[in-house]
Amino acid sequence: MKIALLQYDPIWENKNENKNKILNIINSNNETFDLLILPEMTLTGFSMRAMDLAESVQGETFQFFSELALQKSIDVLVGIIEKSKQKPYNSLIHINKKGQLVKLYRKIHPFSYANENKFFSAGKKPAITKVKNFNIGLSICYDLRFPELYRKYAKKKVHLIVNIANWPDTRIEHWRILLRARAIENQCYVAGVNRVGRDVKLNYNGYSSVFDPMGNEITYCVNEEKILIVELHKVFLNEVRAKLPFLEDIKLI
Repeated sequence: MKIALLQYDPIWENKNENKNKILNIINSNNETFDLLILPEMTLTGFSMRAMDLAESVQGETFQFFSELALQKSIDVLVGIIEKSKQKPYNSLIHINKKGQLVKLYRKIHPFSYANENKFFSAGKKPAITKVKNFNIGLSICYDLRFPELYRKYAKKKVHLIVNIANWPDTRIEHWRILLRARAIENQCYVAGVNRVGRDVKLNYNGYSSVFDPMGNEITYCVNEEKILIVELHKVFLNEVRAKLPFLEDIKLI
């Protein structure tokens, strides 16, 4: 399966301009792929104006990426601010190549250090989705610091873990180390998709990356708007797990 990580610099809280930016980046790429993955809060940046920017699961963002998925015949993982009866959710939606919503993940760990928990509700459930024959565990940004979530995915033997983020450059080495650790400990591919540029407070240098089940970094990109395309091999993943059957010894205590 080929995955594409779209790293870009979103215009602050401007959904329409960001749609145009994303289309320009995608249309400048000639290589085919099966799955497109975009950063956290894809069309807004990491905004705390949650109530103002929130939309339904099948709202504006879904409609845009649904059309894109249909047009390009690809699956898409994209971040939204999801409207709720109480505080909105920081969510990730999976749209399949038919333009259908097939999975919703709500960020379990709002980033309290930045007061995200004051403006967003916390999700309660892990979420596993599927593209082609790959089972994929979903997560968002700060979730990466909490390995308990990922062990649940490991117990289900997912083939790929995805983390979409707005992770600032001041702590980017944490991002890189934690992505690698999640790949090694769970013996799966890990794809982390971050943004670049600057919002109203922070700088971002990207380092969108893919790690293989042995913790080797397959690709990364720094300080650049770019699509990174990587082919994942389930045969290799299965060989790693067969040769080193560490997942069989997990005890969730």
